[in-house]
Amino acid sequence: MHIVVSVLFFLIMVFLMSLVSTSSKGAPWVPTSRQVVYTMLSMAEVKSGEVVYDLGCGDGRVLITAARRFGARAVGVEVDVSRYLWSVFAVTLMGLWKQVRIIRGDLFSVDLREADVVFTYLLQDTNDRLKNKLRRELRPGTRIIANTFVFSGLPLVATDEELNLYLYKMGPSSGG
Repeated sequence: MHIVVSVLFFLIMVFLMSLVSTSSKGAPWVPTSRQVVYTMLSMAEVKSGEVVYDLGCGDGRVLITAARRFGARAVGVEVDVSRYLWSVFAVTLMGLWKQVRIIRGDLFSVDLREADVVFTYLLQDTNDRLKNKLRRELRPGTRIIANTFVFSGLPLVATDEELNLYLYKMGPSSGG
């Protein structure tokens, strides 16, 4: 019994340390329900063969759904080692390595130029810092879907007020 309590304590401490460390890098991990993930992908009109980026991919559920249900190629970026390993495990378990790639690193250092769709569920200050990177790197027509927190100044195309989802589409100039 003592071993079980020790293991549980260790796992809880790792989880809490993970929350603190990722908060300073972009956002704490708050899982999105599978139904909201599907709604986000549908709202962004993800098509087969498109490249979907999930910045702060957590457990990989957006990547897996984009690949399995929409036929997209998906790239996840995750700074937290435990969630990175979990998403690698999930993608491996689903047999999706030909469609899904996961990068362990800082979302500000990853090149986004190949993206057709970018997903974010980050904090507002992170979105504010990320906005100029998106303007520099995303091609015209690239869609950005933000969960809960907005990108002021980017061209807003649609919203889902009930779920707090915001769809943006990059315009013909690098300024969005």
